[in-house]
Amino acid sequence: MALRIKLPGGTLKMKVYRELRVRERERRVPVMKIGSLYFIWWSNSQPHDKPQDSRR
Repeated sequence: MALRIKLPGGTLKMKVYRELRVRERERRVPVMKIGSLYFIWWSNSQPHDKPQDSRR
């Protein structure tokens, strides 16, 4: 189970590997590993990926 801590400017998350999202596994967001835990920083100002419109 992930632990989320809301902080000014973003959210600090603590997870184990199997809980990581694709963006976190690919290190497209700041990730630090300590032992078997991953600490992930999700900034409020960071752009989020949006699904592409397939109806072009």
